[in-house]
Amino acid sequence: MYTTISASKLKSYFVQKVEEISGQKLLACYQCGRCSAGCPLVSSMDLLPNQIVRLVQLGQEDEVLNSQTIWRCASCLTCDSRCPRGIDVSRIMDALRVLFMRKGRNYIDPVEVPKELIDEVPQIGLISAYRKFTNLT
Repeated sequence: MYTTISASKLKSYFVQKVEEISGQKLLACYQCGRCSAGCPLVSSMDLLPNQIVRLVQLGQEDEVLNSQTIWRCASCLTCDSRCPRGIDVSRIMDALRVLFMRKGRNYIDPVEVPKELIDEVPQIGLISAYRKFTNLT
């Protein structure tokens, strides 16, 4: 499947919002791949962190927001410490999760969490997951 890249996508509302929410300059990334090379969770991601940044730069909103990578990021800041341009990729991932949820979508449905899990997981862990993965507070 091929996606058309256009000037309007490069300057789209999506790209502007990601920069605004994250506080990061997307075009500063020149795709060295150090963020992906150091990421401890990269093996569970469908797209590498630097690929997410590139897709955001290109305005590929649907592909980015439907990626599992934005949910797998643990915000450990390894990417930030390795980036020669000082880009905090975890802040970009946070911004993408926010934009996903602003569309009225939830990554997890709290109703579908098994009762056994609720009984075993520390309450703070559940609350943290709800805040990260849902529109619920």
